[in-house]
Amino acid sequence: MINASYMRPPDDEEAYKIGDRVEGFCDHEDSDAQRIRDWLKGTIVQIENKLIAVQFRENVYLTDGWMVPDRILWFPLDSTNIRPYVYKKKKSDPLEEIDLDSLNLF
Repeated sequence: MINASYMRPPDDEEAYKIGDRVEGFCDHEDSDAQRIRDWLKGTIVQIENKLIAVQFRENVYLTDGWMVPDRILWFPLDSTNIRPYVYKKKKSDPLEEIDLDSLNLF
């Protein structure tokens, strides 16, 4: 690892790691191909000293209207426009919740 001088040492525990799923607040296309500004799911592909690169599966746009060809947007580490993605809980099968041993069927 490269030794660098800091005014204060960096935190050992990073908020994000490469491969983490996140949501970024950005301009993108919705299902009707209309441009909207909303949260979009992406994956962290690179982390620099002060920036995080997030790659999206959908087309994303810069604020001045240009489409980003590689679908990668850079966010500052402390940006409020990036947050961890919260996986939606899958619906559980109601039959799995029943304890068959406690029913005394036999």
